[in-house]
Amino acid sequence: MDAGGSFGVLYKSRSRNPLQDHVLRKKNSKENCDRFIPNRSAMDFDYAHYMLMEARKGKENPVASSPAKEAFRKQLAEALNLNRSRILAFKNKPTPAQSLFPETSSLQQAKPAKPRRSIPQTSERTLDAPEIIDDYYLNLLDWGTRNVLAIALGNTVYLWDATDSSSSELMTVDEDTGPITSVSWAPDGRHIAVGLNNSEVQLWDPVSNKQLRTLRGGHESRVGAMDWNNHVLSTGGMDSLIINNDVRTRNHIVDTYRGHHQEVCGLKWSSSGQQLASGGNDNLLYIWDRSVASSKSPTQWLHRLEDHTAAVKALAWCPFQANLLASGGGGADRCIKFWNAHTGACLNSVDTGSQVCSLLWNKNERELLSSHGFTQNQLTLWKYPSMVKIAELTGHTSRVLYMAQSPDGCTVASAAGDETLRFWNVFGTPELAKPAPKANPEPFAHFNRIR
Repeated sequence: MDAGGSFGVLYKSRSRNPLQDHVLRKKNSKENCDRFIPNRSAMDFDYAHYMLMEARKGKENPVASSPAKEAFRKQLAEALNLNRSRILAFKNKPTPAQSLFPETSSLQQAKPAKPRRSIPQTSERTLDAPEIIDDYYLNLLDWGTRNVLAIALGNTVYLWDATDSSSSELMTVDEDTGPITSVSWAPDGRHIAVGLNNSEVQLWDPVSNKQLRTLRGGHESRVGAMDWNNHVLSTGGMDSLIINNDVRTRNHIVDTYRGHHQEVCGLKWSSSGQQLASGGNDNLLYIWDRSVASSKSPTQWLHRLEDHTAAVKALAWCPFQANLLASGGGGADRCIKFWNAHTGACLNSVDTGSQVCSLLWNKNERELLSSHGFTQNQLTLWKYPSMVKIAELTGHTSRVLYMAQSPDGCTVASAAGDETLRFWNVFGTPELAKPAPKANPEPFAHFNRIR
Protein backbone atom coordinates (compact mmCIF):
# COMPACT_ATOMS: atom_id res chain seq x y z
CA MET A 1 0.00 0.00 0.00
CA ASP A 2 1.31 3.49 -0.90
CA ALA A 3 1.78 6.45 1.40
CA GLY A 4 -1.44 8.23 0.44
CA GLY A 5 -3.60 5.20 1.28
CA SER A 6 -2.02 4.78 4.71
CA PHE A 7 -2.58 8.46 5.58
CA GLY A 8 -6.29 8.16 4.70
CA VAL A 9 -6.76 5.19 7.00
CA LEU A 10 -4.95 6.99 9.82
CA TYR A 11 -7.12 10.09 9.40
CA LYS A 12 -10.36 8.07 9.45
CA SER A 13 -9.35 6.18 12.56
CA ARG A 14 -8.69 9.43 14.40
CA SER A 15 -12.03 11.00 13.34
CA ARG A 16 -13.95 8.11 15.01
CA ASN A 17 -12.89 9.20 18.53
CA PRO A 18 -12.77 12.98 18.49
CA LEU A 19 -13.59 13.35 22.18
CA GLN A 20 -10.50 11.45 23.13
CA ASP A 21 -8.33 13.87 21.19
CA HIS A 22 -10.28 16.80 22.65
CA VAL A 23 -9.72 15.69 26.22
CA LEU A 24 -6.05 15.08 25.69
CA ARG A 25 -5.48 18.46 24.01
CA LYS A 26 -4.19 21.03 26.46
CA LYS A 27 -6.09 24.35 26.61
CA ASN A 28 -5.57 27.56 28.51
CA SER A 29 -8.02 28.82 31.13
CA LYS A 30 -9.72 31.32 28.73
CA GLU A 31 -10.79 28.54 26.37
CA ASN A 32 -12.48 26.49 29.15
CA CYS A 33 -15.79 28.36 29.03
CA ASP A 34 -18.16 25.39 29.04
CA ARG A 35 -21.60 25.66 30.72
CA PHE A 36 -22.10 23.22 33.64
CA ILE A 37 -25.53 21.78 34.33
CA PRO A 38 -26.30 20.80 37.95
CA ASN A 39 -27.18 17.21 38.78
CA ARG A 40 -30.63 17.48 40.41
CA SER A 41 -30.53 13.98 41.92
CA ALA A 42 -27.42 14.88 43.90
CA MET A 43 -28.79 18.17 45.36
CA ASP A 44 -30.56 18.90 48.69
CA PHE A 45 -33.20 21.49 47.74
CA ASP A 46 -34.33 22.14 51.32
CA TYR A 47 -30.82 23.00 52.40
CA ALA A 48 -30.27 25.14 49.30
CA HIS A 49 -33.48 27.12 49.98
CA TYR A 50 -32.47 27.62 53.62
CA MET A 51 -29.02 28.89 52.72
CA LEU A 52 -30.34 31.34 50.13
CA MET A 53 -32.98 32.76 52.46
CA GLU A 54 -30.67 33.02 55.45
CA ALA A 55 -28.07 34.82 53.41
CA ARG A 56 -30.73 37.33 52.21
CA LYS A 57 -32.01 37.90 55.74
CA GLY A 58 -28.51 38.49 56.97
CA LYS A 59 -27.93 41.15 54.36
CA GLU A 60 -31.29 42.88 54.81
CA ASN A 61 -31.44 42.74 58.64
CA PRO A 62 -27.93 42.50 60.06
CA VAL A 63 -28.04 41.51 63.74
CA ALA A 64 -25.09 41.75 66.08
CA SER A 65 -24.48 38.45 67.86
CA SER A 66 -22.40 37.74 70.91
CA PRO A 67 -19.33 35.44 70.75
CA ALA A 68 -21.19 32.84 72.83
CA LYS A 69 -24.10 32.73 70.39
CA GLU A 70 -21.73 32.50 67.46
CA ALA A 71 -19.91 29.55 69.03
CA PHE A 72 -23.24 27.83 69.76
CA ARG A 73 -24.33 28.35 66.15
CA LYS A 74 -21.14 26.76 64.82
CA GLN A 75 -21.47 23.71 67.09
CA LEU A 76 -25.12 23.31 66.08
CA ALA A 77 -24.21 23.58 62.39
CA GLU A 78 -21.58 20.89 62.78
CA ALA A 79 -23.99 18.59 64.60
CA LEU A 80 -26.65 19.06 61.88
CA ASN A 81 -24.16 18.84 59.01
CA LEU A 82 -24.87 22.43 57.95
CA ASN A 83 -21.30 23.48 57.30
CA ARG A 84 -21.49 22.68 53.62
CA SER A 85 -20.29 25.50 51.39
CA ARG A 86 -21.75 24.28 48.07
CA ILE A 87 -25.42 24.66 47.18
CA LEU A 88 -25.46 23.18 43.68
CA ALA A 89 -23.98 19.75 42.93
CA PHE A 90 -22.68 18.96 39.49
CA LYS A 91 -22.02 15.23 39.97
CA ASN A 92 -22.61 12.44 42.38
CA LYS A 93 -19.93 11.60 44.92
CA PRO A 94 -17.61 8.92 43.58
CA THR A 95 -17.92 5.48 45.04
CA PRO A 96 -15.06 4.56 47.35
CA ALA A 97 -12.19 2.97 45.43
CA GLN A 98 -11.60 -0.70 45.96
CA SER A 99 -8.05 -1.86 46.45
CA LEU A 100 -6.68 -3.98 43.64
CA PHE A 101 -4.76 -6.08 46.15
CA PRO A 102 -6.31 -7.72 49.22
CA GLU A 103 -4.99 -6.77 52.61
CA THR A 104 -2.26 -8.86 54.16
CA SER A 105 -4.50 -9.85 57.03
CA SER A 106 -7.08 -11.32 54.67
CA LEU A 107 -4.40 -13.41 53.01
CA GLN A 108 -3.26 -14.71 56.35
CA GLN A 109 -6.82 -15.54 57.33
CA ALA A 110 -7.45 -17.35 54.06
CA LYS A 111 -4.67 -19.87 54.82
CA PRO A 112 -5.23 -21.51 58.21
CA ALA A 113 -2.19 -21.66 60.43
CA LYS A 114 -0.62 -25.08 60.88
CA PRO A 115 -1.35 -26.33 64.41
CA ARG A 116 1.67 -26.79 66.61
CA ARG A 117 2.57 -30.42 67.14
CA SER A 118 2.21 -31.76 70.66
CA ILE A 119 5.32 -33.69 71.74
CA PRO A 120 4.86 -36.13 74.64
CA GLN A 121 7.46 -35.52 77.32
CA THR A 122 7.50 -39.13 78.53
CA SER A 123 8.14 -42.39 76.72
CA GLU A 124 5.07 -44.26 75.55
CA ARG A 125 6.63 -47.65 76.29
CA THR A 126 9.58 -48.90 78.31
CA LEU A 127 11.14 -52.37 77.98
CA ASP A 128 13.89 -54.02 79.98
CA ALA A 129 17.27 -54.40 78.28
CA PRO A 130 19.43 -56.39 80.73
CA GLU A 131 23.13 -56.88 80.03
CA ILE A 132 23.25 -54.20 77.36
CA ILE A 133 26.86 -53.10 77.00
CA ASP A 134 27.55 -49.53 78.11
CA ASP A 135 30.17 -48.78 75.44
CA TYR A 136 30.19 -45.55 73.43
CA TYR A 137 31.96 -47.14 70.46
CA LEU A 138 29.41 -49.88 69.75
CA ASN A 139 26.13 -49.87 67.78
CA LEU A 140 23.71 -52.35 69.35
CA LEU A 141 20.27 -51.16 68.14
CA ASP A 142 18.62 -51.06 64.70
CA TRP A 143 15.03 -50.91 63.37
CA GLY A 144 14.37 -52.73 60.09
CA THR A 145 12.09 -51.75 57.22
CA ARG A 146 9.71 -54.60 58.15
CA ASN A 147 9.03 -52.95 61.50
CA VAL A 148 11.18 -55.34 63.55
CA LEU A 149 13.61 -53.94 66.12
CA ALA A 150 16.92 -55.72 66.79
CA ILE A 151 18.90 -55.20 69.98
CA ALA A 152 22.08 -56.93 71.18
CA LEU A 153 22.20 -57.76 74.89
CA GLY A 154 25.50 -59.31 75.85
CA ASN A 155 26.00 -62.38 73.66
CA THR A 156 22.40 -62.55 72.36
CA VAL A 157 20.42 -60.71 69.67
CA TYR A 158 16.72 -60.24 70.40
CA LEU A 159 13.99 -59.20 67.95
CA TRP A 160 10.92 -57.16 68.91
CA ASP A 161 8.08 -56.99 66.37
CA ALA A 162 6.39 -53.58 66.60
CA THR A 163 3.21 -54.75 64.85
CA ASP A 164 2.18 -57.16 67.61
CA SER A 165 4.71 -56.34 70.38
CA SER A 166 6.09 -59.89 70.31
CA SER A 167 9.73 -60.67 71.06
CA SER A 168 12.01 -63.55 70.13
CA GLU A 169 15.63 -64.62 70.39
CA LEU A 170 17.53 -64.66 67.11
CA MET A 171 20.96 -66.01 68.03
CA THR A 172 23.50 -66.41 70.83
CA VAL A 173 27.28 -66.66 70.57
CA ASP A 174 29.70 -68.23 73.02
CA GLU A 175 32.07 -66.33 75.26
CA ASP A 176 35.05 -66.82 72.95
CA THR A 177 33.23 -65.21 70.03
CA GLY A 178 31.22 -62.56 71.85
CA PRO A 179 30.08 -60.22 72.99
CA ILE A 180 28.06 -58.83 70.09
CA THR A 181 29.41 -55.42 69.09
CA SER A 182 27.03 -54.24 66.32
CA VAL A 183 23.79 -55.07 64.50
CA SER A 184 22.47 -53.75 61.19
CA TRP A 185 19.40 -54.66 59.12
CA ALA A 186 19.73 -55.06 55.35
CA PRO A 187 17.63 -52.60 53.29
CA ASP A 188 15.00 -55.25 52.49
CA GLY A 189 14.45 -56.05 56.16
CA ARG A 190 14.85 -59.78 55.47
CA HIS A 191 18.45 -60.19 56.60
CA ILE A 192 20.52 -58.86 59.47
CA ALA A 193 24.27 -58.50 59.98
CA VAL A 194 25.78 -59.17 63.40
CA GLY A 195 29.25 -57.86 64.20
CA LEU A 196 31.29 -59.76 66.78
CA ASN A 197 34.11 -59.10 69.20
CA ASN A 198 36.34 -61.66 67.42
CA SER A 199 36.40 -59.59 64.15
CA GLU A 200 33.80 -61.75 62.32
CA VAL A 201 30.45 -60.69 60.85
CA GLN A 202 27.55 -63.14 60.65
CA LEU A 203 24.57 -62.83 58.30
CA TRP A 204 21.23 -64.21 59.51
CA ASP A 205 17.78 -64.86 58.12
CA PRO A 206 15.35 -63.97 60.95
CA VAL A 207 12.37 -65.69 59.29
CA SER A 208 13.98 -69.13 59.20
CA ASN A 209 16.24 -68.34 62.17
CA LYS A 210 19.25 -69.61 60.22
CA GLN A 211 22.75 -68.30 59.75
CA LEU A 212 23.48 -67.66 56.06
CA ARG A 213 27.24 -67.02 56.08
CA THR A 214 30.17 -65.61 58.02
CA LEU A 215 32.44 -62.85 56.72
CA ARG A 216 36.04 -63.47 57.78
CA GLY A 217 39.52 -62.28 56.92
CA GLY A 218 38.84 -58.56 56.75
CA HIS A 219 39.30 -57.19 60.25
CA GLU A 220 41.74 -58.10 62.98
CA SER A 221 39.61 -56.97 65.96
CA ARG A 222 36.02 -56.23 66.95
CA VAL A 223 33.55 -54.80 64.42
CA GLY A 224 31.70 -51.93 66.12
CA ALA A 225 30.11 -50.09 63.17
CA MET A 226 28.20 -51.29 60.08
CA ASP A 227 25.96 -49.89 57.37
CA TRP A 228 24.43 -51.24 54.16
CA ASN A 229 24.51 -49.85 50.63
CA ASN A 230 22.21 -52.19 48.68
CA HIS A 231 24.08 -55.54 48.62
CA VAL A 232 27.34 -54.04 49.96
CA LEU A 233 27.91 -54.16 53.72
CA SER A 234 30.46 -51.68 55.04
CA THR A 235 32.13 -52.59 58.32
CA GLY A 236 34.37 -50.54 60.61
CA GLY A 237 36.65 -52.10 63.19
CA MET A 238 38.91 -51.37 66.10
CA ASP A 239 41.78 -51.97 63.67
CA SER A 240 40.86 -48.55 62.06
CA LEU A 241 39.90 -50.19 58.76
CA ILE A 242 36.69 -49.76 56.75
CA ILE A 243 35.86 -52.73 54.51
CA ASN A 244 33.16 -52.94 51.84
CA ASN A 245 31.80 -56.48 51.56
CA ASP A 246 29.70 -57.70 48.63
CA VAL A 247 27.60 -60.34 50.39
CA ARG A 248 26.61 -61.98 47.06
CA THR A 249 30.10 -63.14 46.13
CA ARG A 250 32.45 -65.70 47.62
CA ASN A 251 35.34 -63.24 47.80
CA HIS A 252 33.31 -60.64 49.62
CA ILE A 253 35.95 -57.91 50.19
CA VAL A 254 35.49 -55.25 47.50
CA ASP A 255 37.29 -52.19 48.91
CA THR A 256 39.33 -51.32 51.97
CA TYR A 257 39.41 -47.68 53.12
CA ARG A 258 42.45 -46.58 55.12
CA GLY A 259 42.51 -43.20 56.82
CA HIS A 260 41.57 -43.55 60.48
CA HIS A 261 44.27 -44.23 63.06
CA GLN A 262 42.00 -45.56 65.81
CA GLU A 263 38.73 -47.45 66.14
CA VAL A 264 35.96 -46.67 63.63
CA CYS A 265 32.75 -46.13 65.63
CA GLY A 266 30.39 -44.48 63.12
CA LEU A 267 29.44 -45.38 59.51
CA LYS A 268 26.61 -43.94 57.37
CA TRP A 269 25.98 -44.15 53.63
CA SER A 270 24.24 -41.26 51.91
CA SER A 271 20.83 -41.87 50.35
CA SER A 272 22.39 -41.80 46.87
CA GLY A 273 24.77 -44.60 47.83
CA GLN A 274 27.68 -42.59 46.45
CA GLN A 275 29.23 -41.19 49.64
CA LEU A 276 30.14 -42.84 52.95
CA ALA A 277 30.71 -40.87 56.16
CA SER A 278 32.91 -42.41 58.86
CA GLY A 279 33.81 -41.25 62.35
CA GLY A 280 36.50 -42.57 64.64
CA ASN A 281 38.08 -42.41 68.07
CA ASP A 282 40.88 -40.35 66.49
CA ASN A 283 38.45 -37.35 66.43
CA LEU A 284 38.40 -37.49 62.63
CA LEU A 285 35.47 -37.42 60.23
CA TYR A 286 35.97 -38.75 56.71
CA ILE A 287 33.73 -38.52 53.66
CA TRP A 288 34.50 -41.21 51.11
CA ASP A 289 33.28 -41.12 47.53
CA ARG A 290 33.06 -44.39 45.64
CA SER A 291 34.46 -42.89 42.44
CA VAL A 292 37.46 -41.35 44.23
CA ALA A 293 38.13 -44.39 46.42
CA SER A 294 38.19 -46.76 43.46
CA SER A 295 40.44 -44.52 41.33
CA LYS A 296 44.23 -44.21 41.42
CA SER A 297 44.02 -41.04 43.51
CA PRO A 298 46.83 -40.68 46.11
CA THR A 299 44.17 -40.34 48.83
CA GLN A 300 41.06 -42.50 48.96
CA TRP A 301 38.89 -40.02 50.83
CA LEU A 302 37.03 -37.05 49.45
CA HIS A 303 37.27 -34.95 52.64
CA ARG A 304 39.24 -35.30 55.87
CA LEU A 305 37.60 -33.15 58.54
CA GLU A 306 39.42 -32.35 61.78
CA ASP A 307 37.10 -29.89 63.55
CA HIS A 308 35.86 -32.25 66.29
CA THR A 309 37.92 -32.52 69.48
CA ALA A 310 36.59 -35.91 70.62
CA ALA A 311 35.49 -39.22 69.14
CA VAL A 312 32.94 -38.95 66.32
CA LYS A 313 30.24 -41.59 66.51
CA ALA A 314 26.93 -39.83 65.76
CA LEU A 315 26.38 -39.40 62.01
CA ALA A 316 23.20 -38.60 60.04
CA TRP A 317 22.62 -37.63 56.41
CA CYS A 318 19.85 -35.08 55.88
CA PRO A 319 16.76 -36.56 54.13
CA PHE A 320 15.69 -33.26 52.50
CA GLN A 321 19.13 -31.94 51.46
CA ALA A 322 21.31 -34.59 49.89
CA ASN A 323 24.69 -32.97 50.50
CA LEU A 324 24.08 -32.09 54.17
CA LEU A 325 25.73 -34.22 56.87
CA ALA A 326 25.34 -33.85 60.65
CA SER A 327 27.96 -35.19 63.06
CA GLY A 328 28.25 -35.27 66.83
CA GLY A 329 31.31 -35.33 69.06
CA GLY A 330 32.08 -37.08 72.34
CA GLY A 331 32.42 -35.78 75.88
CA ALA A 332 35.35 -33.43 75.24
CA ASP A 333 33.69 -31.92 72.17
CA ARG A 334 29.90 -31.88 72.86
CA CYS A 335 29.18 -30.26 69.47
CA ILE A 336 26.81 -31.00 66.61
CA LYS A 337 28.36 -29.88 63.34
CA PHE A 338 26.81 -29.55 59.89
CA TRP A 339 28.85 -30.15 56.75
CA ASN A 340 28.55 -29.54 53.04
CA ALA A 341 29.57 -32.94 51.71
CA HIS A 342 30.50 -31.52 48.29
CA THR A 343 32.91 -28.86 49.48
CA GLY A 344 33.78 -30.14 52.96
CA ALA A 345 32.85 -26.79 54.52
CA CYS A 346 31.52 -26.66 58.08
CA LEU A 347 28.20 -24.83 57.84
CA ASN A 348 27.40 -24.55 61.56
CA SER A 349 28.51 -25.82 64.96
CA VAL A 350 26.33 -25.98 68.08
CA ASP A 351 27.63 -26.72 71.57
CA THR A 352 25.05 -29.03 73.18
CA GLY A 353 26.67 -29.08 76.62
CA SER A 354 27.06 -32.88 76.81
CA GLN A 355 28.35 -35.92 74.96
CA VAL A 356 26.55 -36.51 71.65
CA CYS A 357 25.86 -40.23 71.27
CA SER A 358 23.44 -40.45 68.35
CA LEU A 359 21.65 -38.32 65.73
CA LEU A 360 18.42 -38.83 63.78
CA TRP A 361 16.68 -36.56 61.26
CA ASN A 362 12.92 -36.18 61.19
CA LYS A 363 11.70 -37.54 57.84
CA ASN A 364 8.60 -35.30 57.81
CA GLU A 365 9.83 -31.99 59.27
CA ARG A 366 13.04 -29.98 59.34
CA GLU A 367 14.08 -31.28 62.74
CA LEU A 368 17.03 -33.13 64.25
CA LEU A 369 17.01 -35.40 67.31
CA SER A 370 20.13 -35.96 69.39
CA SER A 371 20.81 -38.26 72.35
CA HIS A 372 23.23 -37.33 75.10
CA GLY A 373 25.19 -38.48 78.10
CA PHE A 374 26.11 -36.82 81.38
CA THR A 375 24.58 -34.79 82.97
CA GLN A 376 20.93 -35.04 81.88
CA ASN A 377 21.07 -38.20 79.70
CA GLN A 378 18.33 -36.65 77.56
CA LEU A 379 17.01 -36.64 74.02
CA THR A 380 16.92 -33.15 72.51
CA LEU A 381 14.78 -32.14 69.54
CA TRP A 382 16.17 -29.24 67.49
CA LYS A 383 14.59 -27.06 64.82
CA TYR A 384 16.76 -26.86 61.71
CA PRO A 385 18.47 -24.66 60.62
CA SER A 386 17.94 -22.28 63.57
CA MET A 387 18.93 -25.05 66.04
CA VAL A 388 16.42 -23.81 68.58
CA LYS A 389 15.47 -26.43 71.15
CA ILE A 390 11.92 -27.67 70.63
CA ALA A 391 11.81 -30.27 73.40
CA GLU A 392 13.99 -32.19 75.84
CA LEU A 393 12.92 -35.74 76.67
CA THR A 394 14.16 -37.20 79.94
CA GLY A 395 13.67 -40.56 81.58
CA HIS A 396 16.94 -42.43 81.13
CA THR A 397 19.28 -42.45 84.11
CA SER A 398 22.42 -43.24 82.10
CA ARG A 399 23.85 -41.98 78.83
CA VAL A 400 21.61 -42.66 75.82
CA LEU A 401 24.05 -44.50 73.61
CA TYR A 402 21.80 -45.90 70.89
CA MET A 403 18.79 -44.66 68.89
CA ALA A 404 16.78 -46.17 66.02
CA GLN A 405 13.87 -44.81 63.98
CA SER A 406 10.71 -46.68 62.97
CA PRO A 407 10.09 -47.23 59.23
CA ASP A 408 7.27 -44.64 59.18
CA GLY A 409 9.59 -42.08 60.77
CA CYS A 410 7.32 -41.32 63.74
CA THR A 411 8.67 -43.32 66.67
CA VAL A 412 12.20 -43.39 68.03
CA ALA A 413 13.63 -46.17 70.20
CA SER A 414 16.46 -45.34 72.59
CA ALA A 415 18.66 -47.68 74.63
CA ALA A 416 20.91 -46.59 77.47
CA GLY A 417 23.34 -47.90 80.02
CA ASP A 418 20.48 -47.99 82.56
CA GLU A 419 19.38 -51.24 80.84
CA THR A 420 16.09 -49.84 79.52
CA LEU A 421 14.71 -49.55 76.00
CA ARG A 422 12.30 -46.63 75.62
CA PHE A 423 9.98 -45.65 72.76
CA TRP A 424 9.20 -41.98 72.08
CA ASN A 425 6.50 -40.55 69.82
CA VAL A 426 8.72 -37.57 69.13
CA PHE A 427 8.31 -37.02 65.38
CA GLY A 428 4.51 -37.12 65.31
CA THR A 429 2.23 -38.53 62.65
CA PRO A 430 3.13 -37.79 59.02
CA GLU A 431 0.57 -35.94 56.94
CA LEU A 432 -1.22 -37.82 54.19
CA ALA A 433 0.59 -37.29 50.94
CA LYS A 434 -1.39 -35.28 48.43
CA PRO A 435 -1.66 -36.79 44.93
CA ALA A 436 0.70 -35.09 42.55
CA PRO A 437 -1.02 -33.01 39.85
CA LYS A 438 -0.99 -34.51 36.40
CA ALA A 439 1.73 -32.91 34.37
CA ASN A 440 0.89 -31.61 30.92
CA PRO A 441 2.56 -33.85 28.36
CA GLU A 442 5.36 -32.06 26.60
CA PRO A 443 5.53 -32.14 22.82
CA PHE A 444 7.62 -34.98 21.41
CA ALA A 445 7.63 -36.63 24.87
CA HIS A 446 7.34 -40.07 23.24
CA PHE A 447 10.54 -39.53 21.23
CA ASN A 448 13.84 -40.53 22.80
CA ARG A 449 15.65 -37.83 20.88
CA ILE A 450 15.10 -35.43 18.02
CA ARG A 451 17.44 -35.81 15.11
